[in-house]
Amino acid sequence: MGRGDLATLVEICDPAGRPRGTGFLADHHGTVVTSHEAVDGLARVVLHAPGDLTWLAEAEAVTALPESGLALVRTEGLGVRPVALATRPEIEPGTYVRIAAHGWREARVLGPAAVTYAASDRFHVLADALELAIGTEGAEALRIGGRAAGGPVLDTATGTVVAVLGTALHGERPAAGYAVPLRPDGPLAALLRRNAATVPAYGPDLNLAGILELTATSTGPAREPDPWPEPVERPECVREFARFTAGESLVLAVVGAPGTGRTTALAALCARRARGVAPAPTVRLRGADLRAEDHSLADAVGRALRQAGRIVAASGALGDTATATPERAASLAREAGRPLLVVLDGPEEMPPLLAHRLADWTAATEQWLRAHGALLVTACRPEHWDLAGALYGPRALHRPATPSGDGLPAALVLGPYTEAEARAVRQGYGIGETDLAEADARHPLALRLLAEVRAALPGEVPGRPGREEIFTAHLDLMCLRVAVRVAAGSRPLVRGTAVRLLAARVAGQVHEAARRCLGPGHGVLDRASFEELFPWREGWASAVLTEGLLVPAGSGYRFAHEELADWLQSAHLDLDAALDALVHSRGGGTGRAGAALVSLGGAPVSVPERGVVPPAAVDVPRQRTAADGEPAADHLPVPRHRIGPVLQALLRLHREHGPAALAARLAALVESLDRFADAEAEGDGHSRARPHERADAVWWAVRLFGETLRRVGDPRPYLPVLRFLADRIGGRRARHPVFAGFGTAFWQGLPLCEDERIDLLRRLVPADPPPGGAADGDRCLDTVAGLLVADPRGVQPLLCRWFGDERPLPSAPHATVATAAQALLHTHRGLAVDDLCEALVSTAHPLADGLLTALAEDEPAALCRAVDRWAHDDGRPERRVAAAAYGHLVAGRLTAPADRELLRYAALALLARPADQALHGPALGLLVRDPHTRARHLPRAIAEPRVPAFALAEALATHPGPVLTAFRSRLHGTGEEAAAALRALAEIDTPALTRRVAALVRDYVARLPEGAGHVARYVDRRFEDGPAARAVLFPLVSGLIRGRPAAVRRALAPVLAAPGTGASRHLRAELLDVLLEHERYEAETGEFSVLDALLTAAAEGAGQRSEPRTRELVHRAAALYTRTPEGAGRLDRALSGLSRDRPGFAALLIGWTVAVPGEWAPLLGPETVRALRSPGTSMPMRTDGRGHGSLRPA
Repeated sequence: MGRGDLATLVEICDPAGRPRGTGFLADHHGTVVTSHEAVDGLARVVLHAPGDLTWLAEAEAVTALPESGLALVRTEGLGVRPVALATRPEIEPGTYVRIAAHGWREARVLGPAAVTYAASDRFHVLADALELAIGTEGAEALRIGGRAAGGPVLDTATGTVVAVLGTALHGERPAAGYAVPLRPDGPLAALLRRNAATVPAYGPDLNLAGILELTATSTGPAREPDPWPEPVERPECVREFARFTAGESLVLAVVGAPGTGRTTALAALCARRARGVAPAPTVRLRGADLRAEDHSLADAVGRALRQAGRIVAASGALGDTATATPERAASLAREAGRPLLVVLDGPEEMPPLLAHRLADWTAATEQWLRAHGALLVTACRPEHWDLAGALYGPRALHRPATPSGDGLPAALVLGPYTEAEARAVRQGYGIGETDLAEADARHPLALRLLAEVRAALPGEVPGRPGREEIFTAHLDLMCLRVAVRVAAGSRPLVRGTAVRLLAARVAGQVHEAARRCLGPGHGVLDRASFEELFPWREGWASAVLTEGLLVPAGSGYRFAHEELADWLQSAHLDLDAALDALVHSRGGGTGRAGAALVSLGGAPVSVPERGVVPPAAVDVPRQRTAADGEPAADHLPVPRHRIGPVLQALLRLHREHGPAALAARLAALVESLDRFADAEAEGDGHSRARPHERADAVWWAVRLFGETLRRVGDPRPYLPVLRFLADRIGGRRARHPVFAGFGTAFWQGLPLCEDERIDLLRRLVPADPPPGGAADGDRCLDTVAGLLVADPRGVQPLLCRWFGDERPLPSAPHATVATAAQALLHTHRGLAVDDLCEALVSTAHPLADGLLTALAEDEPAALCRAVDRWAHDDGRPERRVAAAAYGHLVAGRLTAPADRELLRYAALALLARPADQALHGPALGLLVRDPHTRARHLPRAIAEPRVPAFALAEALATHPGPVLTAFRSRLHGTGEEAAAALRALAEIDTPALTRRVAALVRDYVARLPEGAGHVARYVDRRFEDGPAARAVLFPLVSGLIRGRPAAVRRALAPVLAAPGTGASRHLRAELLDVLLEHERYEAETGEFSVLDALLTAAAEGAGQRSEPRTRELVHRAAALYTRTPEGAGRLDRALSGLSRDRPGFAALLIGWTVAVPGEWAPLLGPETVRALRSPGTSMPMRTDGRGHGSLRPA
């Protein structure tokens, strides 16, 4: 029976076969609805259906509802189609219906009526029965006991059951007939819900099943059987789809590059919702189904439902399908607990005018979804979602368990298959793991197209094709199949070579179609162009559509596979013109980026001027422009999702012309970004580019640069360009927003070696934001720290290379890139401290030495192990030199016997090498410093001049005589040997030894007065030992002051006049008095060098010394000068020079003079007065000669 036929009835009889009435099926479970009088008083009933099908229903299968005048009977196997039940709350009077009364008759509803139903046991009052008007013959058929009892009352317009006939119903006045409506009470409520969910109805009785039928029709015809297995469902997609439908969010975005299986994932979702015991309504749309005038997504949903309604009505469905509005559909679905889901695939295909007002459309869509409880799943490119996703409210978007990354709004990001998924797909397609290039072994589209190509080949084909080869082969296959179809419809038939020539013509037309897709249609081929290139009359259009090379898209056509379309269109794109239009000419300049020289493998590569195609470029036709008389394309900006052809053109340039050609374009993009950053920093008000235009140009430049380098496979040939970019970013005091797309995630995502990556990060470090700031999570130093933690042995030597980078870090005052690397290595030293020692000793740099010195303090055991390794290194003499040097550095900090033993072995290993004579001295020093080996090796150490003095000094406590003799022999000159000996002796603080040492010092000065400078440093160090040193120092220094040449006193003067510390200040002052008294009474005539030294020391230490002490020292020294005219002149020259060189001292001198002019004025000569009056002084001087401000002599 057809969809529009009236219901098939079921005859109900008693066990004896006497008719009791009729009934009809209301669901697919076999529930028969009839009037109560048909089963009243029967323990068992027999049901007869067409085709001699019979069912015996026992008493437990009958649900009697006498209070409603109805009964339900459970049956099986009657093979009768269920009838839709009316869902409207009231039946309008005057509604025309059809009833089964001696055949199907037309009747009319007069209105509601109260009736009494006379059951076998009692009477039941039914207040809401329907009174029917019917002809006389029909009224005769409604007598009590007739077959009409229990029959359906069908609405003639919708075909739904509005009531059930009853012959035992009596009203207040005689009527032709009465019927009982179906109300959702008791068991009827569940039946009505099942019926509404499974039996479609339209018009005023529109139900969930009708919505399901319409939405299923909107998703397109059922897929024809093909040889390919069902797509492998991704567990992540299934999980997130389930979370989304069970949550409260309104929108789920499935984001991925073309070819990653977005459409396949949506198709699987639609199929999954259509299956099961509770299918849910899903409307499937594409962006091309949207129209420029749409207010919200509801407009497109309404068009899809109306189109599906026309199809359903053409198949024979009753009722007005136009009542299925988006709002009504969403409401019914929400009431049933199965919310309406709208699947929008490829929203990028929306008309340009609609894309231009995307914000308004998005806001209206979100409002409609929220108001009607509908859901939206959209699948698009990341470039589109980057803009569109940001337009939704904060609570609208579903947030997957795995963050989307790349700064995108919340989305489910699809990429290549996982290894397990790819293995399952390859097995389903019959593809081996080595049948395609490793880089594309998990690419969904590449796998599918390769399977189609292999299925068309007669046998196995060797090789591992990459994605471009697969695309080429698939395109050739499609063109050949189209040619075969066209040839099959031509007369006479075309065969052989003619078919191949026809395939070549098809390929030419396909390329022309791709070229025209670059026009204002934004990837869509308009209908006129399609019919021009693929005429319907000749069978070309049907062949192309049948083979699926192109598919309908709104009012035009598009290539079925987006990635294949981008690849094909890239062959016809004028790349330099595109880059100029999208980036270079939009920064407010002239459209010509300056020439940048980037070294590629040692050869400079020049960035060509924009618009100039280099000789190596492919000579391809430019995209089609509007001819005279044609309407010009709109001036809306190029949508960002159209990046595909440009990106593919850059990759094609890499494949066909090598890194040199592509590097020039990438360097030009970097230059444009740098120019944009400069323009923003300078606030270029004369720029012709609007802010949004510049922002758009920045986006294109960043995206093209980043995506190209991610997809070239091996970015190492482009390291010069990457260094160029890193230098431009790191050359600024802070990371400019223009370069925000090149955060640490970009540099970490590049498939580079760690040494190359860390070198690039080094260049970026100066632009790091301050720690703890808003952008603290995107710091290159933190990234390097993470790499160091992950692989300390590999990264430590690379960080040591940073020691030569002295660029300051604006985010960390007084720090440089080099010191930051040093701090990182020290902070994470515990991860691999032994390897760190090796890395540092291999780096000849003061910072490496400084860090090794810090390790001697913090990790002495590790440095001992390193010294032992270096001492036993046979192949590298520099390691043995380091062992000698750093062995002494760590020897004084050891406490563990095991560490001392390691140093002992290291020293013995150095001594065992006759060729390393220069290292025997430091090795003997190590053995002398070790109490276990001192006695045995001390005699040799004393005789060895290369033994460090500080090592011999440690043996003074146990072997004072021989060691002092050795020191006496070293104090024979004024060179470094004597200085080192005195430095070592200054560290001796044992009272018994300090007197003997003082005697050595006294003898040394007596023999070599010119060595007084070394002695002065010895005395300065001993002063800091505090009062305990007075007993030895006072007589020693007093003796050096008295009876010694002026050179000795001159060397001691700065030490005695130094501010000192609390431990030495009093002793210095006491001995300074001794020196001043000596200069007053015992100094040689005309000897002023000691006073010069004192005056200079007073000025230099004025900032650390108290002012009264400085004033007293200067005054006393000046008074000694002025005893003779020669001295006064020398004082004048000295004070004037110090005043000019040291403004702070000049300010003090001015203050003292102003405060006590009578005391200081006589001491100041004319040169000093002029110096104090100069503009460089901090206090103006009076020049009128009056009052206390005058510096004129009295």
